[in-house]
Amino acid sequence: MNNFEFKNPTKIIFGKDTIAKLQNEIPQDAKVLLLYGGGSIKKNGIYNQVKSALEQFEVTEFGGIPANPEYAILLEALKVIKENNITYLLAVGGGSVIDGTKFLSAAAVYNGDTPWDILTKHIRTEKGMPFGAVLTLPATGSEMNSGAVITRKETQEKLAMGGPGLFPEFSILDPQVISSIPERQLANGLTDAFTHVLEQYMTYPIGASLQDRFAESILQTLVEVAPKVLKDPTDYQATSNFMWSCTMALNGLIQKGVPGDWAIHMMGHELTALFGIDHARTLAIITPSHYKYNFEAKKEKLAQYAERIWNITDGSTEDKAQAAIDKTEAFFHQLGIDTKLSEYTEKYEGTAEEIAKRFTSRGWKLGERQSLMPEDAEKIVKMSY
Repeated sequence: MNNFEFKNPTKIIFGKDTIAKLQNEIPQDAKVLLLYGGGSIKKNGIYNQVKSALEQFEVTEFGGIPANPEYAILLEALKVIKENNITYLLAVGGGSVIDGTKFLSAAAVYNGDTPWDILTKHIRTEKGMPFGAVLTLPATGSEMNSGAVITRKETQEKLAMGGPGLFPEFSILDPQVISSIPERQLANGLTDAFTHVLEQYMTYPIGASLQDRFAESILQTLVEVAPKVLKDPTDYQATSNFMWSCTMALNGLIQKGVPGDWAIHMMGHELTALFGIDHARTLAIITPSHYKYNFEAKKEKLAQYAERIWNITDGSTEDKAQAAIDKTEAFFHQLGIDTKLSEYTEKYEGTAEEIAKRFTSRGWKLGERQSLMPEDAEKIVKMSY
């Protein structure tokens, strides 16, 4: 196991009817900016619960943050922050709203030329404007980590940012909110969380037995609850396990002491930027091809995954590893997720070359050993057509 340091300062408030508790987590003299997405929270009752809890505060609202938080729209929110002397941000939404709020937390205290520099120059935020979150869609784990991904439509870019100052001060997780989420988004959330775990687990053996077991327990739980959540999103036992699994998949715990891959995400982000495909679905597009292309480097962990998650015990290491890839793709299909780029767009020709070109211009090397070059990414993306 590798050396590591671990600190996660986010307070989690989990369970039924916990949204009312947010009034106890925000400073009494705070000027709050309430941030949300397309307005679904006004239809499912979450908005009213939040507004009721915020009765004693001075609150300004900003809605309309899209599924891939868009830089231009976030700049409008940044104006609102400055014009209204906002001191506290509250994200009410899924990963996109929380990611957008993290960008605003950083941008509100940034003194450089343009806030986009935070992403292009990899500026880590040591202390941002304080914020909390009310999670409405389990998927990204953004409610308990310090990372974010922001999209810029005009340049067709999707870039990551982060820093120790971008952990939410608190996050409220009430699994009851899942009952109103459309099936497509539930499938996305399951796929996103599952792939988050794979990115931190599917590398090479490093003797981190407990970390492997942590990761495997999340994967096993997601496989177990997925059909129950999709069939009946009012099943509280299933949805509570789903929600907590999504949070645990990317709160930093399972990545400590082990190598991480994240090449799937880097390629997936480009597909979202170029075609607007849902983030989770881009991960499902890239995952099988990535593992097939890097089969020799990953076959030991793939075989372990086959045994422990899919109960595949017969055959050689190679046989089990291949079966694991097939099982993973079948799992995505079971969720209703297509796994080929050509199933999402007819304009896929040249996509692999464009992504390789972008990675080359950024000087990116990918994978757990930083051994995947842009030309490797090009081949992986082509395999996903």
